[in-house]
Amino acid sequence: MASIPATLRYDVRDPFAVRMSFPAPATLEGVDVCWTFARELLSTGVAESAGTGDVRVRPYGYDRTVLEFHAVEGTAIVHVRTGELQRFLTDTAELVPAGSEALHLDMDGDLAELMRDAH
Repeated sequence: MASIPATLRYDVRDPFAVRMSFPAPATLEGVDVCWTFARELLSTGVAESAGTGDVRVRPYGYDRTVLEFHAVEGTAIVHVRTGELQRFLTDTAELVPAGSEALHLDMDGDLAELMRDAH
């Protein structure tokens, strides 16, 4: 199985989401690709199958988690060590504890940006 240098990121300005980026050489299109999906999906998928849409996450064996990315072009299946995902999720929970994401949203700023773009 080939190793892919993917990057998993979390930004407190978008507290409900995580992003997994793949470099151009690892994609069918030959361009950098970034998938954004719910942090809760990743958290649930480490322990049990989760997701029914474009991104699905499930345990695989005793030390792996599978992330499936479904697109028109095809499906990418990525195996990640479960311990690495759990450390990532622990780090995100230290920044924004699960259940407190709404406290980190800038509703006024986001609404102002939407209204500005509507003109």
